[in-house]
Amino acid sequence: MKITKLTVVIMSLGFMECCNQPATTSTAVEKDTIKSGEMKAMIPESSCYAGTNGKDSFFLKMEVFPNVVTGKLDYNFAEKDRNTGDIDGVLKGDTLIADYTFKSEGTSSTRQVAFLIKGESVVEGYGPMEEKENKMIFTDMSKIDFSGTPLKQVPCGEK
Repeated sequence: MKITKLTVVIMSLGFMECCNQPATTSTAVEKDTIKSGEMKAMIPESSCYAGTNGKDSFFLKMEVFPNVVTGKLDYNFAEKDRNTGDIDGVLKGDTLIADYTFKSEGTSSTRQVAFLIKGESVVEGYGPMEEKENKMIFTDMSKIDFSGTPLKQVPCGEK
């Protein structure tokens, strides 16, 4: 298939159109953009969650594709620097396991995060971690305790 400037513009407009739609919680689907079998665009299932604990607030946006999850995760601590970054992971049943790459105090870091999805809320899990290849990872997934602050589902775009 020859890609012309017109094709790129049409594809860009289609991408912009899908990204400007309100987020839904429908399942990820394949959409034919040109002819059946030639090009397919994956439309993710989008879900957003927010919560507070005292003066601290938290926000999670998940973009769920068939075999990966991407999104944003923000921790806004009242007395500390804010942590804001991206997640990249997978769903294992009702549990999201992801790498969280974030900036805090001017330094970029990566650590593993886990969230248990419970209906219209998610709860972060905590457990023993160790540093491996410049990333903090869980040492034993079976020891993750999902007792963090529950985040309730909110419309995407709101915190």
